[in-house]
Amino acid sequence: MIGKKNIAFGFLYLVLTAALGPYMIVNTVADIEQAYQEKQDPVQRLQSLKTNNFEEELEPLKAEQIAKANTAGILAINKIINLESPQGFIRSVHAHGNLEAVLNILAGLVLCFIALGKGIKQAISWLFIAGAILHSGMLYLAAFGQTWAFTLLMAGPWLVLAALFSLGIATVMGFRGEIVKDN
Repeated sequence: MIGKKNIAFGFLYLVLTAALGPYMIVNTVADIEQAYQEKQDPVQRLQSLKTNNFEEELEPLKAEQIAKANTAGILAINKIINLESPQGFIRSVHAHGNLEAVLNILAGLVLCFIALGKGIKQAISWLFIAGAILHSGMLYLAAFGQTWAFTLLMAGPWLVLAALFSLGIATVMGFRGEIVKDN
């Protein structure tokens, strides 16, 4: 069964991606929590200044003092934004990894029901595995700081699309309602 390797790869890759997602998120949550706590003082000060018509201890503030308070508040909020931006990337990486793992499982199952030459089925099978590794696999490496992985990243989505297209054509040409024994 040629699809067997996709099924095995898919389940093992799903375990890996399911484990790495929470690991990546947990490692950045503490930094975000701390940034939210650090934001409280400068933003509360700005709120207080606005409420008190930009007076502090009954004295009007000078423009420079207001600018410094604004800067402190803006930088505190910006720190949160900078820390949360990778969170969106991490969620995306995690979702792509899980999707491509399940896609390999499904592709492996479909390949079991297709009666075509072994070479065609092997090519489709390896396209799915290579697509997952070169797409979400490279995204995971990039998320862990391996920026060289971005150079290989663009091949992955094209391989996944080629695999899906090939499997669609193979299904039209050779799908059987029962498991096919590969010779």
